[in-house]
Amino acid sequence: MDLSIFGYQFMQNAMLAAFLGGIACAVIGVFVVLLHMSFIGVAMSHAAFAGALFGLWVGINPLIMAFAFSLVAALVIGPLADRGELHPETSLGVIFSLMLGLAFLFLGLNPASRSTGLELLWGSILTVTHSDVLILAIVAVVVAGLVIAFFKEIQATIFNRNIALAVGLPATVIFYGVLFLTGATVTASLRSIGGLLIFSLILNPAAAAYQLTYNMKRMFIIAAAFGVLSGWIGLLFSYVFNLPSGATIVVMSSVIFLLSAIFSPKRKVKIWRRKPVEDLEVEK
Repeated sequence: MDLSIFGYQFMQNAMLAAFLGGIACAVIGVFVVLLHMSFIGVAMSHAAFAGALFGLWVGINPLIMAFAFSLVAALVIGPLADRGELHPETSLGVIFSLMLGLAFLFLGLNPASRSTGLELLWGSILTVTHSDVLILAIVAVVVAGLVIAFFKEIQATIFNRNIALAVGLPATVIFYGVLFLTGATVTASLRSIGGLLIFSLILNPAAAAYQLTYNMKRMFIIAAAFGVLSGWIGLLFSYVFNLPSGATIVVMSSVIFLLSAIFSPKRKVKIWRRKPVEDLEVEK
């Protein structure tokens, strides 16, 4: 196997994008898994995709509009869940159906940019630019930095949002922050992974990490490692076997989850009636 291709700039950009995107998506995925909001990646990815297509239609930078649509979706999901007394999954389903309809509407209204729109849907990590990598780096640093800086508050909110509010912690701000960061992460990963596949890279590494530990801090670290590993192995396989890179990365993340589930120390524990957060250790 000729590894000289890794000396080319486009492959180095792809490796960096896989590293940064893997970390950002996996860390957000921990919130998604523990808050029992696995549908959030689907809703946010389609919101970002719809925004990008709208940007192409009106002649505005697609990533700017993708971020704007993700932000609007995040601002709508929270109040629907809180004031409408709906389960977050229900409000996510509403946003998903709306954004899916808008995405296909904008795609149909602008046939001239249909090929570009489909590229955003499927992603192409091998074509990311320096600016794409820079955006991913900023998002990854912000996501990881906020988790480190506010870990105790985040842990309390995930464990029980009502109790966190009762003791004076900004649980609502943290909840909205998770939605906002999810939108930012999805937007930053749109070119590399694609709007259709990003949900899997958010969910799979975190779900795999949950199979292997009861400690939330270790879950963040393991999930980030699995996210990066999925990206790098997926890139290698896509090069060796001439496969679509985004799809290969997602398949690798699924394989890692299956292996984690098979070798999970939790296999013999009856946990299917419990929420994910109830199995985690709470650090004092």
